[in-house]
Amino acid sequence: MTEFVMSEGLAEPADLRPAPSGDRRRPVWVVPDAVPAVLPRSARHTEARWVAKYRRASLAADLGAGMIGASLALVARFGAQINLGYVVLGVLLPVAWVACVALQRGYETRYFGTGPEEFRSVIRAAVALTAIVAISSYATKSEVARGFVVLAVPMTCAAAMFGRWMLHRQISWRRFAGRCMRRVLVVGRNDQVTTLKRHLEERPADGYVVVASCLPRGDVFEEPEPERLGRTEMDILAAVDQYTVEVVAVAADPELAGHTLRKLSWALEQRGVELIVSPGIVEVAGPRISIRPVAGLSLLHLERPSVSGGPHLLKSIFDRVVGCLMLLGVAPILLVTAILVKLTSRGPVLFRQTRVGRGGKQFQMLKFRTMVADAEARKAELHALNDGNGVLFKLRDDPRVTRVGRYLRRFSIDELPQLVNVLRGDMSLVGPRPPLPAEVAQYAIDDARRMLVKPGLTGLWQVSGRSDLTWEESMRLDLRYADNWSIALDLLILWKTARAVLGSDGAY
Repeated sequence: MTEFVMSEGLAEPADLRPAPSGDRRRPVWVVPDAVPAVLPRSARHTEARWVAKYRRASLAADLGAGMIGASLALVARFGAQINLGYVVLGVLLPVAWVACVALQRGYETRYFGTGPEEFRSVIRAAVALTAIVAISSYATKSEVARGFVVLAVPMTCAAAMFGRWMLHRQISWRRFAGRCMRRVLVVGRNDQVTTLKRHLEERPADGYVVVASCLPRGDVFEEPEPERLGRTEMDILAAVDQYTVEVVAVAADPELAGHTLRKLSWALEQRGVELIVSPGIVEVAGPRISIRPVAGLSLLHLERPSVSGGPHLLKSIFDRVVGCLMLLGVAPILLVTAILVKLTSRGPVLFRQTRVGRGGKQFQMLKFRTMVADAEARKAELHALNDGNGVLFKLRDDPRVTRVGRYLRRFSIDELPQLVNVLRGDMSLVGPRPPLPAEVAQYAIDDARRMLVKPGLTGLWQVSGRSDLTWEESMRLDLRYADNWSIALDLLILWKTARAVLGSDGAY
């Protein structure tokens, strides 16, 4: 059985000192110099304190949401003519709401501060509560006013979502400051451990901080011996106690599988330590992953990406309806912008450029002109000053941009005419960035997957840095969206786009 060498989480595996020679049957702990001191065992109690506070705050927020929903529904539906029966129903609603959220795992520690799963539990609780009221009303033949239910449950759900959002923001701020974090021990081989550590540390808002790594000693592994079964678990449990760990993350190690992993989970359960296992799959969203028990095994099933059929039809309808409403809403802005562009510089109001859409189909993308009329002719003389990502040409202080154009670019007003492209069906409200034909000619085979969906007016690239992204980062975001898009993700990106546009980060 492989023995493991311990290292502090802040050091890379390449920086580890070699393990001392001697008895190979003993766990060996190798800690680099100049690392933070190990926290005392009271650190686990610190974790318990913030978890308890978060749970109490969640319960209070949900009870408050139930009272708000019931009160508003009673007043809106009955006014001053409220009978005693509906007062009792209004009092019971907050309790029923908390019970439904609890049944939907809304108060489980592992979901605290994660965001999506918390919000899903609230939505599922709203559906469950509606079903319970409907079934109870039918079974008891009681007359419950439909107007009360229609108002009370959605208002309660909206108030609870707002309360969870506020809690999520607060804990995110604390986690970026290094508080309310779960201490993680990563177990596996060098490359898997390095990858898992990087992913965990890239998102501090998720609440994981790697304090140590458990690595195999050397590149040559000993054959397992019967009398040494359990040695791996003993090493890991010693590390858990040494570093006051709250989470053990196993990075797809063949030495820790089957019955060995099961025994480790039992031992960790007795210590109150959470066990998570990374299958090594990256850039796959949670809705596409499910666990299915087959013949006593838990098999990880990956759903295929939605690239055609009903979901795309729904997305197309959503794009055209919302795009039409947005176009009507910004019509005054379009009119004023067109007049300013025409009066301040010579040339057409709109700039048309050939872009590549879904399936490699080319179309003419529309934008307000923000540069002088001969901008393309002057591009060659400015090529040496390129501030882009190596493939796209960008200049932070482009002399070809007009005075009005700078303001249009800063707040992305120049892109509003692309709503016409959305109505035509060439583009979507949300999707990958629309590429130029010259970019598509440089795509690798895998990169072409980004054209499985329509390009978007906005996307992950828009809310993640815009022109400040490298080519690899931009491509990675586009591929992530193409593989994992959903209407819920589109709504989230649209919400974040408004914040990114107002902040004008990466816009030049």
